Amino acid sequence: MTTLHDDLIVFDGLIISDWGRPVFEAMAQGGLTAANCTCSVWENFRDTMSAIGAWNTQFREHADLIVKAKTVADIRRAKAEGKTGIVLGFQNTTAFEDRLEFIELFKEQGVGIVQMTYNTQNLVGSGCYESTDSGLSDFGHEVVAEMNRVGILCDLSHVGPKTSEDVIRASKKPVAYSHCLPAGLKAHPRNKSDEQLRFIAEQDGFVGVTMFPPFLAAGNGATVDDYVAAIDYIVNLVGEERVGFGTDFTMGYGSKFFEYLNRDKGYARQLTEIWEVEFPDGLGSIADFPNLTAAMERVGWSETKIRRVMGENWLSLLDRVW
Repeated sequence: MTTLHDDLIVFDGLIISDWGRPVFEAMAQGGLTAANCTCSVWENFRDTMSAIGAWNTQFREHADLIVKAKTVADIRRAKAEGKTGIVLGFQNTTAFEDRLEFIELFKEQGVGIVQMTYNTQNLVGSGCYESTDSGLSDFGHEVVAEMNRVGILCDLSHVGPKTSEDVIRASKKPVAYSHCLPAGLKAHPRNKSDEQLRFIAEQDGFVGVTMFPPFLAAGNGATVDDYVAAIDYIVNLVGEERVGFGTDFTMGYGSKFFEYLNRDKGYARQLTEIWEVEFPDGLGSIADFPNLTAAMERVGWSETKIRRVMGENWLSLLDRVW
């Protein structure tokens, strides 16, 4: 019997996991059509290119499960072939270094989504944990313009409020919070206020909702139903055509990796407490995406709303940007 989930385009706006066959098999089990997969956070140009080289090896070795997705047509083809499309993504602009021409080089390699800052200050602007949010720098304006030109989505999830507002105003193409939660349900520096969520939507932008437990009201006690409620909170603010999901799944990683992420530049000051993370009950693995669809059905979402939020909205956004 074919379920609704089997028929859906399922797009995860952010996964950062220990890439390898176990993760790719979980993607297949979960019916994941495609995902924004992080290949750079604190790394420079060379190290990021090395990471992409490693990904290219994965594409060859696991061609039965995954395929590099550079276009929306690639994602729809992955669905038809029963594979998962991998959109390479960065959670920082560190890999661009101070060279605008590197942006197009990465686009040619399949990088489709780049977050402007990761928690702290860089050449482009300020992150959400930087004590002074100085806004988008002049160089940052050039980076946004070049990302617009080559067709890379500007992601603002870990970006400071002022810098985010500046990017939203500067970009000629839609931008996104790929993985965030509403401050209206829990006050946290990583969560976005109702005002911020409405503003990005009013400027033709997009909101991907995360399930990272420290940002959910119920914390590690959260369930898949709490996650759906958080998604609905944002849908009620901005409309069901501007919302998707971005789980922030970290399958296979332990505390050492979290510490790397949680230190400025990967090694310097610690930015927040290191959390013991337990993903919401019912969504412990990438293989569990059918449970997310089922939870949406349980609370009476229409099939159209489910199709949009589970992936069609993401593809519509990427189609406009790419």
